Amino acid sequence: MGKEGNAVGYYLRRLASLLWGLFLFAIGIVLCVQANIGCAPWEVLHMGLSYKLGITMGQISILVGAVICLAVYLLQEKLGVGTLLNMLLIGIFIDLTFALNIIPVINDLWIGIIVMVAGLFVIALGSYFYIGSGFGAGPRDNLMVSLRRRTNWPVGVCRALVEGTALLLGYFLGGQVGIGTIIAVFGIGFCVQIVFHLLRFDPAKVEHETLSNAWSHFREMK
Repeated sequence: MGKEGNAVGYYLRRLASLLWGLFLFAIGIVLCVQANIGCAPWEVLHMGLSYKLGITMGQISILVGAVICLAVYLLQEKLGVGTLLNMLLIGIFIDLTFALNIIPVINDLWIGIIVMVAGLFVIALGSYFYIGSGFGAGPRDNLMVSLRRRTNWPVGVCRALVEGTALLLGYFLGGQVGIGTIIAVFGIGFCVQIVFHLLRFDPAKVEHETLSNAWSHFREMK
């Protein structure tokens, strides 16, 4: 019973870390959008699709995530609980944050830059928690990994191609592109590196569970 209790407690702590990380990730995205100086590539796409389809950015995030999950599954990449919750919950948290109107739109360039950078650091902190939970990478990360696996191109090239495509599509759909877009493209890696270094976290050492692994562990705990 003690071992089972420890296993359940460990699993719940990981799940809490995942949920907290996804919430922070969503808050970071909203901060970047409300900075009002241009969005990160994926948010440019989500904003553009939101304008065209008349639904919220959170709903668009979920729909795009679902399409990507299906694509990476068909490409035989492994999905995890974290992959599916990433797809679903970030969009829900984005819409909830917008609905509560707790982060105002910024109308000053320099304050907007500060808010954008703060948003990138919050995204980096969210990444630390959700990646560290070991429940699987997000859908968009899986897409990059799949492209890398099939082309053998450098990971930086694969990421640039995936995000560049999202940015280009979003721009033509009317998404907001500006100095914030440049800050996001070149700044997110820097912010992630700082946060991971301060927290002494190496994502390469995390062993992620697939859906089948998670189900097996769940059955063992019953």
